[in-house]
Amino acid sequence: MSERKPYPSDLSDDRWALIEPVITAWKAAHPSVSGHQGGYAMRESVNAILYQGRTGCQWDFLPHDLPPRSAVYDYFAKWRDDGTDQTIHDLLRWHAREKRGRLADPSLVVLDTQSVHAAAGVPASTTGKDAGKRVPGRKRGLTVDMLGLVIAVVVLAASAHENAAGIALLDRVAAQTDTVRTALVDQGFKNAVVAHGATLGIDVEIVERNPAGKGFVPQPKRWVVEQTYGILALHRRLVRDYEHRPASSESRVYWAMSDVMARRLTSAFTSSWRSV
Repeated sequence: MSERKPYPSDLSDDRWALIEPVITAWKAAHPSVSGHQGGYAMRESVNAILYQGRTGCQWDFLPHDLPPRSAVYDYFAKWRDDGTDQTIHDLLRWHAREKRGRLADPSLVVLDTQSVHAAAGVPASTTGKDAGKRVPGRKRGLTVDMLGLVIAVVVLAASAHENAAGIALLDRVAAQTDTVRTALVDQGFKNAVVAHGATLGIDVEIVERNPAGKGFVPQPKRWVVEQTYGILALHRRLVRDYEHRPASSESRVYWAMSDVMARRLTSAFTSSWRSV
């Protein structure tokens, strides 16, 4: 088979080198029962996941010169379920933080949520309506550090209260690291989140808006999470929630941020989907 023409979302050799050891180790730990190594290179399967994330295409519309849906989805689902996607993401995050002269894990984080519309076909049992924002779909919660890098992600029905998202995010942060001491949240989060943070040794501070401010006014330190949401919007698959399972939606965030961090670590330019 002749070498295909690359897509803008393809991994460069330098970016593939950052995640290849994890993929290779995973493959070695999950050999085929028949001993068959598979008909498609693992790098091409990752390229297909990144292509779909950037373009937002349906599984059946993956280009014919990439591995087929059956192969790509199998890896996507297995890596989602066993946490390999998060392992890759976290290793890149630690590398990115250390490159900026930071410790591997942060002491200060920011929590926020974003309600996104759900596509037709997404199970109604996993969606709801955000009454405040009038958005029917799902609620995407993020915890980010001061560099805007994702520490934890949780996806719930949009009808879920901010407290539910905040408590779930704090639990995931505490499960991953014991270094976080302070979490900043907006006024949508209530005392239940503050109280839950205290049980985990995390001081949750509610940052109040300046009553004199009109429209959108970036808040000191908290603005980084808004920047992260903007970066994620470069990945069309995340502009709307297309996934049947909330866990798949969370996996999409990890893959998108892994792509962003791999590009930053190799000084590669990230183009907007509006320009490609």
